[in-house]
Amino acid sequence: MGRGKIVIRRIDNSSSRQVTFSKRRNGLLKKAKELAILCDAQVGLIIFSSTGKLYEFSNASVKSIVERYNKTKDEHHQLHNPVSELKYWQKEAAMLRQQLQELQQNHRQVMGEQLYGLTIKDLQNLENRLETSIRGIRTKKEQILHDEIQELSWKGSLMHQENLELVEKAFGTRDANEVNGNSTTPYYFTISREVHAPIHLQLSQPEPHNFARVVSNQR
Repeated sequence: MGRGKIVIRRIDNSSSRQVTFSKRRNGLLKKAKELAILCDAQVGLIIFSSTGKLYEFSNASVKSIVERYNKTKDEHHQLHNPVSELKYWQKEAAMLRQQLQELQQNHRQVMGEQLYGLTIKDLQNLENRLETSIRGIRTKKEQILHDEIQELSWKGSLMHQENLELVEKAFGTRDANEVNGNSTTPYYFTISREVHAPIHLQLSQPEPHNFARVVSNQR
């Protein structure tokens, strides 16, 4: 037989009221904890007993939750009040304009413009920021060049392998080795580099005398 429906009203008996409070308080705290964990919700629960004793649970600072609640409540009220909504968006627009001006000023200073009014410390900080940015750009550039060099080396090796296969088909295995001079690296890259200067690549090929000698022998 199922439990009967409980009438929701104040319990007159103080002992029964205290027992019910203790049981339901623990259940409520347990449910709040489960809600926070299962649903990734920010939960804050505050309970005062009839005697004034405090019980609480929160998965964050109770103060931060209360502040967030008050802020959200005020914003909700403002967005449903035409006058308050207008003031809210005017404030947001003013804040965005200020941020835009600061970004534009920062961009001009990075470009070396409008440096008047800056102290030695401000200029030193700006110089440090620029040097950090330059180091990052150089690191990225060197990484890209390194990847390109590896790709070119791989393509050179692939061309060499294809060349060996073509010569082998035309002259045989022994003559293919003589044509290529028993070299396993007919293509290589030389890198000419100076500090902060572009990297120059030069593709070198084997001397043609070996190939000419083998062809003359075939004749």
